[in-house]
Amino acid sequence: MTVESLEAAIRRVGSSVTLLRDAAARPHTFPVAPEFTNWRSEQHAWRSTCALLDQSHHMTDLFVSGPDAARLLSDFGVNSFANFAPGRAKQYVACNADGYSIGDAILFHLDEGHYDVVGHPTVPNWLQYQAEAGGYDVTFDRDDNSADRPSGPPRFYRYELQGPNAPALLEKLTGAPLPDVKFFHTTEFTVAGHRVRALRHGMAGRPGFELFGPWDEGADVLAAIREVGAGFGLVRAGAKAYSTANLESGWIPTAVPAVFGPEEQGYREWLGADALGSLGGSLHTDDITDYYLTPYDLGYGRNVRFDHDFHGRAALARHAENAHRHKVTLVWNPDDVADLVRSLAEPGTPAKYLELPKARYAFFHVDRVLAGGGAAGGTDVGLSLDAGYIANEQAFVSLATVDAAAAEPGTEVRLLWGEEPNSAKPAVEPHRQREIRATVAPAPYVRAVRESYRR
Repeated sequence: MTVESLEAAIRRVGSSVTLLRDAAARPHTFPVAPEFTNWRSEQHAWRSTCALLDQSHHMTDLFVSGPDAARLLSDFGVNSFANFAPGRAKQYVACNADGYSIGDAILFHLDEGHYDVVGHPTVPNWLQYQAEAGGYDVTFDRDDNSADRPSGPPRFYRYELQGPNAPALLEKLTGAPLPDVKFFHTTEFTVAGHRVRALRHGMAGRPGFELFGPWDEGADVLAAIREVGAGFGLVRAGAKAYSTANLESGWIPTAVPAVFGPEEQGYREWLGADALGSLGGSLHTDDITDYYLTPYDLGYGRNVRFDHDFHGRAALARHAENAHRHKVTLVWNPDDVADLVRSLAEPGTPAKYLELPKARYAFFHVDRVLAGGGAAGGTDVGLSLDAGYIANEQAFVSLATVDAAAAEPGTEVRLLWGEEPNSAKPAVEPHRQREIRATVAPAPYVRAVRESYRR
């Protein structure tokens, strides 16, 4: 049976926005246990002791090798590849020819000439298409996430140890002093007799390492971690807590990829109709480019390096010189959050259900951010892209990108929550829109994360 392409599906329904807003795709995929204790305690663990997060199942791995592997990654990445030696990793960012974001992923340089692109499928899909269209001499070995893999377990296990007790736990686990490893560099440990690779990383901006290795060794490694971790307050964190870690570290997990212009038609004809995901939120416009963001809008300006030629370089250089939005945290007004939840227990059509701890009800979630006026009036000053509750701060927040004039911490704005009209996504019930007052704060929101995350 022929799989319908994204381009064919858009032509069938008449609009890319309509296709995405009514898509039946899951809001997000974390195929691990939702909770091991409760998500509040699991959030607290990465702040107070040590959290163990299972990253084995929800990401796609695209292993890239061959004579043109480095050239492919450099040609379609805004990052510098100077000094990108084996044992290093980076937040890989790709954009389209007009300098708008395709997506981001973690890129590992595993061994000489062997790379692993890890994250949502968006960037792996983009790279695979560009390699085929451009005739690059590369070899791909793809391992989709456990919700989409046809059969069998993942290629790698991935366990994140994170929190103030993580360094001491690792020293006990490995029987050796913890090596001095720079942020986003890798090292190796021996755990339960197995060679374990480790990335110096922190999903919620806390001290920690991401441990990974062959799947069939994962059970031994996990058992050793749990046995030693009992003396260090180790808490296993489930999917609910894991999904909120980005709210503390300030990483925006999904933004609508800029793949709907004439230059990307070949990609849309290559890509399956269900490969992107769903679109939700209060921003409702017929122009898909209204959802586009540049790497600068998403806080990736530090990743952009014009030391090489890459897809979209000239356009991105123009974006760099022009005004752009700024990534911020919006702290939602507690009274407005309470009113929203209370509407669920009052007569009449309620507000859109606010799920805890992560409130995103579409894969790409885009809410309007307003300043001035009232009752849905005022001026649009930005977009809110991911929302949820941080138990460690007792705050409901969202990550947003806003105009420079609205980006100063302490600025009061309003967020429009819910869809009008209601879309046909399975996660959307009949509801009415509500305004939420919010205060602009830095991203990352947590001071300790801002001051120490990359040390």
